[in-house]
Amino acid sequence: MTKEELNRYVKQAATKDLTDAERASLPGSFIDLPCGNTHYEMKGAGTPVVLVPGYATPYYIYNKVFDALLAEGYRVLRYDLLGRGLSERSDAVYSPSLFARQLKELTDALLPDTPFLLIGTSMGGAVTATFCAEYPGRAKAVVWLAPAGMDTFRPPFYMKLANTPGIGTAVFHAIANKTLLSKCASEMTHVPQSEIDDFMRAFGDCIVYRGFVRCTLSSLRNTILGTKEVTKSYAKVAAQGIPLLCVWGEEDKTMPFYQHERFREVVPNAALVPFSGSGHVFLFDEIARTMEVVLPFLKECEETGA
Repeated sequence: MTKEELNRYVKQAATKDLTDAERASLPGSFIDLPCGNTHYEMKGAGTPVVLVPGYATPYYIYNKVFDALLAEGYRVLRYDLLGRGLSERSDAVYSPSLFARQLKELTDALLPDTPFLLIGTSMGGAVTATFCAEYPGRAKAVVWLAPAGMDTFRPPFYMKLANTPGIGTAVFHAIANKTLLSKCASEMTHVPQSEIDDFMRAFGDCIVYRGFVRCTLSSLRNTILGTKEVTKSYAKVAAQGIPLLCVWGEEDKTMPFYQHERFREVVPNAALVPFSGSGHVFLFDEIARTMEVVLPFLKECEETGA
């Protein structure tokens, strides 16, 4: 993406409201939940798999995983977390419990009384861990891809600054749209530039709606940096005895791999697969490698009745 195109997207950011009339012209499906209107897509007819995205990127981060699971005969549900993508920018504290409640309300509506397989990436790891801890019995197995939430996470300076009231809030609001857009695909090294550009454009198409920066700042302060409570949720999931898989890129710059040591302590019963040479977004950047690990795990869960 050229600097000129990037700047055009930034200039258009926060210029529109995500109204019902606007939603009628947008792709995907929408559902009114008590926690807020949620944008989703569900296809297929087999065992259900629910895909939970991360901090800022909408559900298209799962484009390739979604298609791969459909091809294997799964029923696949993906959605946008509140505050990003095309889901409602609710006036709320964007805590792990809020996101867990959104996931519960969505699956209660679309997959009632149906246990499902659960996949979460990045902050989606914190969301899925909290969901399983607060609503045990709904997920019958969990896959975490470069998960956030370990209490050994050392936040970089910009996160510490953003967590500071006053100046941190002002700086975040001034730079977030451009920074998040420009860096959303920065760790991709395996796909062609055309795919990176399309990935960034899909991100840019969503930041046009007001409220994104407010919601991502709240998510940063209350979920990304709320590691003490989220780590407790991971421990609660481990105690449930359901099958667990974690895949982590050793070159991850967003959720650095050093956290895997704490992860092993907190979730000792999870299979942990390191990806040498991979960054944070391997589920899009290296789809074949990702599914070579994820699919056998899901198939085994089915075979064993998990």
